[in-house]
Amino acid sequence: MLTSLQNPLVKQVRKLHSAKERHKQDLFLLEGTHLLEEACAVDYPLETLFCTQDWQTKHLQLWQQLTQKCDRLEIVSTEVLHALATTVQPDGVVATARRGIHSPEANNLGIQSVPFSGLVLALETIQDPGNLGTMIRTAAAAGASGLVVSGSCVDLDNPKVLRASAGQWFRLPMARSEDLKATILLAKNAGMQIAATLPNATLTYWDVDWCQPSLLLLGNEGAGLSAELAAMADISVSIPLAPGVESLNVAIASALILYEAHRQKRN
Repeated sequence: MLTSLQNPLVKQVRKLHSAKERHKQDLFLLEGTHLLEEACAVDYPLETLFCTQDWQTKHLQLWQQLTQKCDRLEIVSTEVLHALATTVQPDGVVATARRGIHSPEANNLGIQSVPFSGLVLALETIQDPGNLGTMIRTAAAAGASGLVVSGSCVDLDNPKVLRASAGQWFRLPMARSEDLKATILLAKNAGMQIAATLPNATLTYWDVDWCQPSLLLLGNEGAGLSAELAAMADISVSIPLAPGVESLNVAIASALILYEAHRQKRN
């Protein structure tokens, strides 16, 4: 059992709380039973598992599954587990996994894992991990084809993003694009309509034909979508607001459009 916070492996994994270290080590953290269950369900590759004796006893079936999927398993003290986790009240298990599974290095755009079909979200400079995780969860629930984030967005594998996605992180095709303009051009060439969400657009989101392949552009929480990307859109859409209301949370805005598209396709 690992009981020392000075253990080299413990110290190494604790560093993964930092985005800089996640990039440096090419690893990220999976925290909690639910995320581990979802990872197992889709056979997502895992590196090292840390759990308390109590957790192992209560989750023997999942433990048996994880013994087949992890390169290394460690029983740790409650104190060590708390140090490894980013949550205040961890439920007894933390694992590490390799970064970049969602963006295989087939070319320099990083969008290979997301198909240019159906409805795809393209997100520019989303900073709040809770918003990004919620959009991942909602996109998966509404049957979107995938999600692409700009290089300036919060990391897809930020621990808060994973938790906010409620496990749907593993089920939605996602990728990071360091050149979102190039990705938009690829989508256009593939026959997708490009739709920008803008507060002053005259077309409301329910007037759009979302049954055709579409790339939906959504911008930063404070600044919105940049003029450069908005200019690349075929259409601009807005969400009607009551007088005096300036804007909606970006995750709420995406949910409204995702479910309008879902409604149209069902009908």
